[in-house]
Amino acid sequence: MCIGLGCVFVFDLYLHSHGVLFGQSEPHTLVVRAAVHSLTVPAMAIALRRQALGQRTLQLSHSMAFHTLTLLLVGCYLLIISAVGYYVRELGGDWGHALQVGFGVAALAALAMLLSSGAVRAHLRVFVGKHFFRYHYDYRTEWLRFTAALSADPGSGDFGPQVVRGLGDMVESPAGTLWIAAADGSHFFPAAHWNSARTTAREAINSAFVNFMRERDWLVDVQEMRESPERYDGLAMPVWLASDATAWVVVPLPVAHEFIGFVVLARPRMPLTLNWEVRDLLKTAGRQAGIFIARMRAAEALLEARKFEAFNRMSAFVVHDLKNIVTQLSLMMKNAKRLQHNPEFQQDMLATVENALEKMRQLMAQLREGEAPADGRHGVDLAALAQRLQRSVSSRGRTLDIELIQCVKARGHELRLERVVGHVVQNALDATPADKRVWLRVERCVGQAKITVGDDGCGMSADFITNRLFKPFSTTKSGGMGIGAYESAQYLRELGGNISAQSEPGRGTVITMLIPLIETERPPDAFMASVA
Repeated sequence: MCIGLGCVFVFDLYLHSHGVLFGQSEPHTLVVRAAVHSLTVPAMAIALRRQALGQRTLQLSHSMAFHTLTLLLVGCYLLIISAVGYYVRELGGDWGHALQVGFGVAALAALAMLLSSGAVRAHLRVFVGKHFFRYHYDYRTEWLRFTAALSADPGSGDFGPQVVRGLGDMVESPAGTLWIAAADGSHFFPAAHWNSARTTAREAINSAFVNFMRERDWLVDVQEMRESPERYDGLAMPVWLASDATAWVVVPLPVAHEFIGFVVLARPRMPLTLNWEVRDLLKTAGRQAGIFIARMRAAEALLEARKFEAFNRMSAFVVHDLKNIVTQLSLMMKNAKRLQHNPEFQQDMLATVENALEKMRQLMAQLREGEAPADGRHGVDLAALAQRLQRSVSSRGRTLDIELIQCVKARGHELRLERVVGHVVQNALDATPADKRVWLRVERCVGQAKITVGDDGCGMSADFITNRLFKPFSTTKSGGMGIGAYESAQYLRELGGNISAQSEPGRGTVITMLIPLIETERPPDAFMASVA
């Protein structure tokens, strides 16, 4: 059937195009037109015969109907503007040709805008699905497109926007936000945004809103929840959702018996009713998205475990090298008791010490922050710690401004805690030019010791702070391993404290560390003034 109709179409297109170009039809081609049309009859007869024997109905896909209708509408539009342009030229007098050209350019520009409009395409798809098919969606096409959206750029690691966009494209939604459970399991937070405004809101892991979606496995129609809360058992809408004027529907992301998050989609480009078909499609896609996110997070955890395994393997080699160095130095000390006055031995001893020192420097360059966590039973004088860090920084030709607001003693091992704070200070120095300020403040805050380290350096992006700063093997330094910040955060949490960061690119960084206090005596309200 396609071959027969295609032959007729191609032949007539050639015949009439030749006539338009040269002002007359080619005589020889016009003579054989009837014969060419007759040759297509057997092909069409075979097609009709096969159709009759097979008892099959002609199937037209959603995509074919959409594109056919689009071509038909564009053709009608071009015919209309051609006719209007002709009359504009005829009735325009001396300005007729110029008016025709201007009208044609404007009409083609309007056509380009219509064809590139997502809202126009959305309305046309709804029209085709509503009037030409029993079901609104071509489920095979939608599922293939959603799968392709999830699998796009798998190596980027930023899979959140892919999930939101895949769900949004199904219902012509132009924006959305992915909320997933935090690592500590205490709340949900907006982990990914797609064309939506960023927010710092949080939703408790066991809130009434989350429990409703977890237990009912329902999509939340935001407008319906506002107008008819009784359909949701009188559930109060969260503040962050009530304040979002663009929110349209909340899609849960369940995985087996686990609820790992939800997606908030914005209103679609054209009015769309949340009927049973749309709800079933989004619920099924939400389950698939939940499985996808769970597998990606499991893959990240496995990759992190493998990195730690490689790190531990490297540590074993370092320990082996340290053992060799210790053996070498022990042998030297053993011989020193009887050869200490021998000039040749003294030269060999200096060479051995220099060689051991160089090896240890290399080992320290490979392995940083390797001590075991302290048990937190020792009090650490943070004022003295800050002053030692100030002297150490000064010896390297840099300046650290310290502000000792109150005298506090914190829980932890002194050397380990000094190394944690020193690591933060060193990061601030590395990120700050020599002419800019780096400062450290010690004070008491709600029963905890508060250490604040700030700088006027290059700063960090919000995405880096959220997704990479305190995670292992993530660093912006060319020679760094990404272990220091992660181990520092882990140590403070083991002590019962916390660490957080506030930063903007180009405007500096402020790192805040909270550490439990050890009360040895009641401190005065003010300890001492700021020390430069």
